[in-house]
Amino acid sequence: MNSSASRKKILIQIITYTILVFISLTILYPLAITVISAFMPGNLMAFKLNISSKWTLENFNRLINTTLYVTWYRNTLTIALFTMLIQLIIVSLAGYTYSRFRFSGRKNSLKFFLIVQMIPTMAAFTAFYVMGLMINGLDKYWYITLIYIGGGIPMNTWLMRGYFDTVPISLDEAARIEGAGRLRVFWQIILPLVRPMIAVQALWAFMTPFGEYMLARFLLRSSDALTVSVGLQTFVADPRTQKVALFAAGAILVSLPIVILFFVLQKNFVSGLTSGGAKE
Repeated sequence: MNSSASRKKILIQIITYTILVFISLTILYPLAITVISAFMPGNLMAFKLNISSKWTLENFNRLINTTLYVTWYRNTLTIALFTMLIQLIIVSLAGYTYSRFRFSGRKNSLKFFLIVQMIPTMAAFTAFYVMGLMINGLDKYWYITLIYIGGGIPMNTWLMRGYFDTVPISLDEAARIEGAGRLRVFWQIILPLVRPMIAVQALWAFMTPFGEYMLARFLLRSSDALTVSVGLQTFVADPRTQKVALFAAGAILVSLPIVILFFVLQKNFVSGLTSGGAKE
């Protein structure tokens, strides 16, 4: 029996590690192709995995100095920062409100949030376009920023409300007895305990404008108003004039602010509610 159980355990480990290696290769292979293509000289017409090729920064220089990439990057970064900050404020306050207060229409509004979240974004493209025409929002950063913010509120409010529910309400009551107001309780006592979820929300909101393509392509038309996802697609849209090396270089630069934000927030991803509540 012991021999049979040992063989079964070894077999399971072999299968597990095989799957993990396969998943790792699936992720790392396209990443390696992108990195290598970004540093290869010349104007590539297709992605190549050529390690022996001479590496150069020529593509990054061309990308920054001969294209509108810097403008696209600045547009996306501005939209991402405002989306992250405003959405965090709204969903944090809304989540706390739904968690701590009982008011008329509370359950129905939560159900409405779920129903709205079930509607595909593409189904609202026509409505977004018509609304943009009515308020002169097409090709405007503020308009697409509001759409990103609004699109993230329903589900993220649900998530924040669920996380606030895990914080004992006795903390609120104890602080209220000591004379703290609602805003002080929220800001100084409850909010630090939900930092893991706030960090996740911040990363999700910040990543959205960098990775979202369809909505930005639909609402942003002029070349100097595009986001990086739409701008980079123009490099490979036409098979006859593809600029794969510039696309790869731009894709690498896109990941930098996301990676930086991830490492800044990383310590909050692993900090638990219990450890936060146990501190004096």
